[in-house]
Amino acid sequence: MKKWLVVIILGSAQFVMVLDGTVMNVSISTVVADLDTTVAAMQAAITFYTLTMAAVMLLGAKLGDVWGRRRAFVIGSIVYAIGSLTTALSPNVQTLFLGWSIIEGLGAVLVIPAIAALIADNYTGRDRITAYAVIGAVSGAAVAAGPLIGGFITTYLNWRYVFVAEVVIMAVVVLCARLVADSTPPQKVRIDVPSVLLSAFGLVFVVFGMLQSKTWGWITPLHSPEVEGVEIAPLGISLTAWLILAGSVLLYVFVRRQKALVASGRPPLVHVEMFRITQLRSGLSVLGAQYTITAGLFFMVPVYLQMTLGLDALQTGIKIFPLSVALILFSIVGTRLSSTWSPRRIVQWGQAVLVVSAVVLLASVDIELKSWVFAIGMFCAGAALGLLASQLGNVNMSSVSGTESSEVGGLQGVFQNLGSSLGTALIGSVLIGALATSFAGGVAASTLPENVKGSVTELTAGGVEIVPASSVAGIAEDAGLSSADAATLTSVYAESQISSLRTAFFALIAIAAVALVFSRGIPAEVAGRSTAETARTKEGQTS
Repeated sequence: MKKWLVVIILGSAQFVMVLDGTVMNVSISTVVADLDTTVAAMQAAITFYTLTMAAVMLLGAKLGDVWGRRRAFVIGSIVYAIGSLTTALSPNVQTLFLGWSIIEGLGAVLVIPAIAALIADNYTGRDRITAYAVIGAVSGAAVAAGPLIGGFITTYLNWRYVFVAEVVIMAVVVLCARLVADSTPPQKVRIDVPSVLLSAFGLVFVVFGMLQSKTWGWITPLHSPEVEGVEIAPLGISLTAWLILAGSVLLYVFVRRQKALVASGRPPLVHVEMFRITQLRSGLSVLGAQYTITAGLFFMVPVYLQMTLGLDALQTGIKIFPLSVALILFSIVGTRLSSTWSPRRIVQWGQAVLVVSAVVLLASVDIELKSWVFAIGMFCAGAALGLLASQLGNVNMSSVSGTESSEVGGLQGVFQNLGSSLGTALIGSVLIGALATSFAGGVAASTLPENVKGSVTELTAGGVEIVPASSVAGIAEDAGLSSADAATLTSVYAESQISSLRTAFFALIAIAAVALVFSRGIPAEVAGRSTAETARTKEGQTS
């Protein structure tokens, strides 16, 4: 038991970091009401929680090398606890955004890379493989338990208590951190500030552009932002497209700068040549896709359950329970299978099941989501995510030597959180955008009087907000509609929400199917003898 104390300490921190997002997802309707905000504002907060981490994760990994990994872990844990306390006490969505999306995110960028590197420092051989599998399983367990923990506490106590509990857990982690060995001495490395800015702004522009696509449109401007009454749509193109283009250019310049720094003998923020390692490249790609799908699923399903069906946080957690059970179970199954199955085989099975689960979920969509098909789809999704979680940490970390473990830990954090940001931003925007399109079409085809159609179209010209379907009739009557017209509008809105959910599930199917091609570089040998030298030798043989 003493041997695994380090995993318990590091795993506790990992559990809190992952738990945070899923807790907030099932509490969306309660937080929206409590802070007098909107679902779109909460989508932005959820997106920027992970985007903050993705944007500066490489800096966090580098600071771990400069300060020492254990010191970075402790400092990050303290910052995270401060953010959690700020979130717990937040009187409005702006304070929540500061505490949760920014301060907690900045703490996490120090903690997450340090966890991966400290595992490498404290374990070797088969124990290291087991430790990474346990950390993966802990992440899976946090994703699985989050809806139930958050649902119970939000329903019977208050969502704020979740963040108070996080403060307590992180305080215990800090006190126990001295038991974690840090055998890698701090390095005297100069951090390249332009690289930090290029990577951070590049990622923020790309993800923020996707986040706003639901309002601004992708290419053709829909409802562009205005400055003093003048719409901002350069050359008649949506600002979304310009932001994504600008972010892509910044990331390209970032990569070029890293190569130039290496060529001049200066330390880069990240050694981009590591992406030539097939095993690492595939592992990170599959990891990013996994978190994109997970975040998308955990955003759109709770939103539908709460804002359409009117379920509370606990009922939402119970609806997601099949996924939770399967994720924990198959994280363990995947770890056991690793002694006889290769990582590639386990990962590809997980990816295939993930595609099937998305198809099943699409087939299950109805007004109440009560069918047993939905439960089977959620269980299959959990099984797939559990299999992936059990493998990818070790696949990535075993592709390099111990001296590069902190850097790869940072890259893992980038891909995890960038995937989560993209999942929430992209799937959320698909959901909200499809709702607006479907609602507009439904109103046009309805039996509503022409003057009512015109009024509704005018009132929703800036987009359709996600609200509980049960509240539409009251909103319509307050706007002057008759009870019969209000009932018709409610029916159109409910059907539009179902249609938008189907569209979002189809987007998940597409992402899961595309991700299948990423796993070709995952090792095809049974784990245990895979080392950085073996990975590099294989890379030389295949190039």
